[in-house]
Amino acid sequence: MRLSRRALFGLVAASALLAQPAPRLAADFAVHMADGSTTMLSSLRGKPVVMAFLNTGCPHCQHFAQQLSVYQHEFGGKGLKVLAVVFDKGARQGLPTFRDKYVSGYPVGYSDETAVMAWLKQPIDQGYFVPIVAFVDRQGRIVSQHPGDDIFFQDPDANMRRKLQTILK
Repeated sequence: MRLSRRALFGLVAASALLAQPAPRLAADFAVHMADGSTTMLSSLRGKPVVMAFLNTGCPHCQHFAQQLSVYQHEFGGKGLKVLAVVFDKGARQGLPTFRDKYVSGYPVGYSDETAVMAWLKQPIDQGYFVPIVAFVDRQGRIVSQHPGDDIFFQDPDANMRRKLQTILK
């Protein structure tokens, strides 16, 4: 079957839109904490960081938040820092309950959808699924990011451990 140039261009453009942005320098990001303080991603420079973007009412996010506690405990001695951000409409109000029920051993704060999607370089109008996880290496580069509908989440434990081994090197 022959494709016209226009059809071929359309396929290439569509695949580019669906592709994850290439490894890139992580822009700084402000995470607002329940106590009123702000944690900046830049304060963790030199450490490998797992940034998790979650919604307070999402069962998948709640389970993933609990799993992040395991990874922080297991890999924290090797320098890993987990930082979670809830960003749904009720994130600020729901943060204390979410933290108390699902988070242990790592900080979680809140932000808004616009800031999160801008940091991820994900257009809001394209939609997204949560949880979303991004891996930042010691040099402050986002080496990969995975929305909730990514194949990454078909076997999240194995894939998390594989990525953690990579960014901890």
